[in-house]
Amino acid sequence: MERRKFLKSAGLAGVLASGTAPAIVNAQENIRWRLASSFPKSLDSLIGAAETFAKNVSESTGGKFTVSVHAAGELVPAFGVVDALQQGTIECANTAPYYFFGKDEAFAFDCAIPFGMNARQLTAWMYEGNGQKLMREFYAQYNIVSLPMGNTGTQMGGWFRKEIKSVADFNGMKFRVGGFGGRVLAKLGVVSQNIPAGEIYSALEKGTIDATEFVGPYDDLKLGLHRVAPYYYYPAWWEGSAQTTLYINAKAFNGLSKEYKAIVRQAASDSHVVTQARYDAHNPTALKKLIAEGAKLRRLPKDVMDAAFKASREVYAELNDKNPNWKKIYADYSRFLQEQYQWSGLAESSYDQYMAAQKL
Repeated sequence: MERRKFLKSAGLAGVLASGTAPAIVNAQENIRWRLASSFPKSLDSLIGAAETFAKNVSESTGGKFTVSVHAAGELVPAFGVVDALQQGTIECANTAPYYFFGKDEAFAFDCAIPFGMNARQLTAWMYEGNGQKLMREFYAQYNIVSLPMGNTGTQMGGWFRKEIKSVADFNGMKFRVGGFGGRVLAKLGVVSQNIPAGEIYSALEKGTIDATEFVGPYDDLKLGLHRVAPYYYYPAWWEGSAQTTLYINAKAFNGLSKEYKAIVRQAASDSHVVTQARYDAHNPTALKKLIAEGAKLRRLPKDVMDAAFKASREVYAELNDKNPNWKKIYADYSRFLQEQYQWSGLAESSYDQYMAAQKL
């Protein structure tokens, strides 16, 4: 069944109920944006979020507003999108915000923090809690307007050359890990590195790193990581979910008409839902294939989880003392997280545990 035309979707129709399609198209014409992704073309779900967004915008405006999507390195380096946006080199980007925690740890709230929210909870905080409001206030200092545009769901704990039997096995390990999960892992003796997706395989193959995490079965299979590190651990406590985000240069966004701003918001929201659905749909099949090709599935030992949780609380306490941006957002984030697990632990988790034990 062909996917519905985006302009006819219920969400956009509701926002633009007072207008008609021709009026929208004529509101502002011939807009051309360049979108730089932090992801390579091979990772079709991650860069696919940008492609879905661009398709939605074009279809909704009769081709009057187009967004050209460029993979990592085509316009700017994978980790150069924030600087490029601030300089006006590009109009927008899709990325994992925690890549930029080195600028300010608060970037990570827009993607993932260790022992943080799962995908549904983070979406709830963004759309119905204070998430988008707080992030917009934070990003104003970077000349960026942000919109949620995808989520991978809970990720896997990564690929290791050797089996992990206790927390002591992390001591001295060279581990590629996105975001500032590495800040927590450092307290366990890990030497963390932040390497773009396209460079992970070669780094692992050459022994530059001992282990790596990326996303989950669907993306990991594409990268072929199981061929150089067979032990596949779960869960990624540093990414209970990972949101990818649309970054827009504030001047470019504010220069749009009211109608075009509404289209951009709805296009990003549609891509957010579609991207998460892709991961949920494709990960089970990809995991079976990885196991068939020799991946050795393992659960992280409890002492590792407990030590990491304790270390994460220490890191957050330190950040509360020294980073006002972090402290402001974390107060709201942690309150929302606590309430969400009181609910999901009662309903969602109990149901999931029962169903997982059944022969379906």
